[in-house]
Amino acid sequence: MEALVVRRLGDPTLAPGGEASPFSPVSGDHPVPELGSPTAVRVRVAATSLNFATFLQVQGKYQERPPLPFVPGSDYAGVVDAVGPGVRRFRPGDRVCALAAVGSFAEFIVADEKQLFTVPDECDLVAAGALPVAFGTSHLALVHRAQLKAGQVVLVLGAAGGVGASAVQIGKVCGAVVIAVARGIEKLQYLKSIGADHVIDSSKESIIESAKSFLKARGLKGVDVLYDPVGGKLTQDSLKLLNWGAHILVIGFASGDVPVIRANIALVKNWTIHGLYWGSYLMHRPSVLIDSLNELFSWLSKGLLTVQISHTYRLPEAHLAFAALRDRKAVGKVMIVMGSSAKSRL
Repeated sequence: MEALVVRRLGDPTLAPGGEASPFSPVSGDHPVPELGSPTAVRVRVAATSLNFATFLQVQGKYQERPPLPFVPGSDYAGVVDAVGPGVRRFRPGDRVCALAAVGSFAEFIVADEKQLFTVPDECDLVAAGALPVAFGTSHLALVHRAQLKAGQVVLVLGAAGGVGASAVQIGKVCGAVVIAVARGIEKLQYLKSIGADHVIDSSKESIIESAKSFLKARGLKGVDVLYDPVGGKLTQDSLKLLNWGAHILVIGFASGDVPVIRANIALVKNWTIHGLYWGSYLMHRPSVLIDSLNELFSWLSKGLLTVQISHTYRLPEAHLAFAALRDRKAVGKVMIVMGSSAKSRL
């Protein structure tokens, strides 16, 4: 089978097989994974999502460092190819999605049946492959951790990326007022199209001044929930907009700068700071994660959510996908789609 194999840590934007590339050449001779237990399920991958965590992992900069060599990739969707004798929930031909620690940048992957979720017939498999990490992160953060309520104000940083755009949509499903921050007119137009109440171009405008002007016009005091996958100066500026009793959702540090939130200010203003690592719920609170994904698929089926696919690439073009993520060209999700019919788009 085809698979993208990380042979050494390095720059994932370099084409597979090159001397400096972290990837071995993509070929069809990688072994198909075997069913290793009675409850194992082998899935033929239709599409797999590229997340910022994978970008970091290939470079050795992520908190989880799998031993070399490894096949990268996390959330994916596909069709069941084979099942172990103890599997009760699935059979060949069923449409499923899941999250893996590694391994989804390949034609086949094996998972335990309890790790798989059924994809409703009305949901596209490429969209389903984009949903678990991005929308799952935002749903757990906003609904489960911050307990977002109708009428509250959410400030979303990095709003045009995969997790950011999902946070904008989930915020609107919950009835919140959403302020979305991104860079560039195309991204701002997209954010308006998915329901953002106010958009801010952080490359041209002051977040503080623009947000305060909008809040004043709406008769609102400040921000109740900060959704932050960016970090750095954007975080520091955003803290000046928070209400007493606000929730701060620490999602990631795409800027490369981990911000400092002073504990004495959090104390005085009664802020709650939440660290949110979605994947760890599989180990510590799987029932919460299962309920979250089930609600997301229900919302997707009802048309309450849309999954914006910004770029799609074939497996041998994965380095171009990483480059699109690095260069912040994506408006929505970057996907690897299996099969010769997949077309890349910039």
